[in-house]
Amino acid sequence: MTELDDDRIARDFAAGGDRALEDAYRRWSPLVYTLAVRSLGDVGDAEDVTQKTFVAAWTSRSRFDPARARLSAWLVGIAKNKIADTHEARARIRRLQEQLAAVSTPSEWMTEPVDLADTLLVADEIAQLEPDAQTVMRLAFYDDLTHNEISTRLGIPLGTVKSHIRRSLQRMRTRLEVTHATHRS
Repeated sequence: MTELDDDRIARDFAAGGDRALEDAYRRWSPLVYTLAVRSLGDVGDAEDVTQKTFVAAWTSRSRFDPARARLSAWLVGIAKNKIADTHEARARIRRLQEQLAAVSTPSEWMTEPVDLADTLLVADEIAQLEPDAQTVMRLAFYDDLTHNEISTRLGIPLGTVKSHIRRSLQRMRTRLEVTHATHRS
């Protein structure tokens, strides 16, 4: 592609042209994907970041001015924000896992009988999730499938599986903390 082609794509993109998103994606998605996979080291997360970058760019295209910046630079800026968001989400998941590990150790899980009330509580929390998240969480918790296995079984991207699990755990944790605090009072 030439600089003239890039300029045309940028103008069409800013104007919301019919093929503008497709042209921009075809032209710069390899760049965005490469940045994401190098930073994140995970193909599924890189695919999600690439998709999120172009969705965010398209929905906020009214703020893009081709006279002030090149579309490629603007997309890279959005991609860097999405990559940072993914790193932060990973850090939140690690913190949550550490908190859960601090509450009980695997040896406690193995020696203590399963508490039916806790099982019902978790099942109820999963039932309150959106349908896709419910399916993912049931496969993760009840069928003990890995993220990759869930992705393969459901035919959805690995990053989507991870996102469902992360968001679901956060929602469940928040609701359970509120419930636990209410019962303590």
